[in-house]
Amino acid sequence: MRVSGRLDVHSVPEVRAALHAAVDRGSGRLVVNVDGVVVADATGLGVLVGAHRRAQRAGRELVLRDVPLPALRLVRVTRLHRVLHLDDGAAGAGGPHPAVARLRPRAQNRRVETSSTPRRAS
Repeated sequence: MRVSGRLDVHSVPEVRAALHAAVDRGSGRLVVNVDGVVVADATGLGVLVGAHRRAQRAGRELVLRDVPLPALRLVRVTRLHRVLHLDDGAAGAGGPHPAVARLRPRAQNRRVETSSTPRRAS
């Protein structure tokens, strides 16, 4: 199955219906290619998580293939990479998306002392 375009509050009802129908009528692994998806809001992520849960209840596995980097960043920030099954589409893949490991949280703003001399109180 392929999903593309904006995934937001306006498009979620039809995407949800299509995903639910695909989960209900098949068996085994359901691979959803999302290479053209733009996740625009939390509702878009919610429909993917809902389809994942529905697939689990049906004894199936929902796999998101070729997740675009902006969507992948959003999945990582929300920690949904721990819940959703991501696949980069490479032959023999099926494990975690390789880009997930490369995404690092932004460094905190920390003051780094470069001098060995203690600072004086001002």
